[in-house]
Amino acid sequence: MDELELLKKDWNKGTDEYKNYSDSDIYPMLHKKSSSIVKTLFYISVAELVFWVLVSYVPYFFSDKMRARLETSYENPLFTGLTILGFAVIGLFVYLLYKSYKSISSTDNAKKLMESILKTRKVIKYYVLYNLIMIFISIPLSLYFEFNQNIEFHDQVAAFDTTQMTVLVVITLLVTAIFLGVIWLFYRLLYGILLKRLNRNYNELKKLEV
Repeated sequence: MDELELLKKDWNKGTDEYKNYSDSDIYPMLHKKSSSIVKTLFYISVAELVFWVLVSYVPYFFSDKMRARLETSYENPLFTGLTILGFAVIGLFVYLLYKSYKSISSTDNAKKLMESILKTRKVIKYYVLYNLIMIFISIPLSLYFEFNQNIEFHDQVAAFDTTQMTVLVVITLLVTAIFLGVIWLFYRLLYGILLKRLNRNYNELKKLEV
């Protein structure tokens, strides 16, 4: 059974949830549930922002070696630009989710609520896609920075023959693929469950609009 059929099966299981309610009763419940889901997504995004700030800067204050390496890295415009871009995107993501939450909380129109749910789904999908792309880019870039900043590593790589260089490239690709898979599963579990609930609310609202 493919994923689409599983989703249909899960949806059919949940269709009885509102069968004893009128349309006027269903809308407030869907409104409240949607608002709660987006609020949870907003809190998760804030927690993620705090997490990355801590990961990026806590070592700076507790490790002289890490501080020296970070200071050297920030001398590279590319590293500085990517760091700023990363935090800017997370900040924008937090803002857009907060905006979605306020929009859903304040609307009293089923059509507008549906539009807000669609916008929220798009924001989440684009954010996850952005993170996957950045991870794909960041691992090779990390090796590049290490090659240019770590003299010992630079000398080792410079002495590699063709076979050793091929092995290094293969290992880099494998690590990148594994890391991408882990992050994709993480986001699928973290955001996928909540998005699935939003989708159900959206489908119920479509029924009310018919």
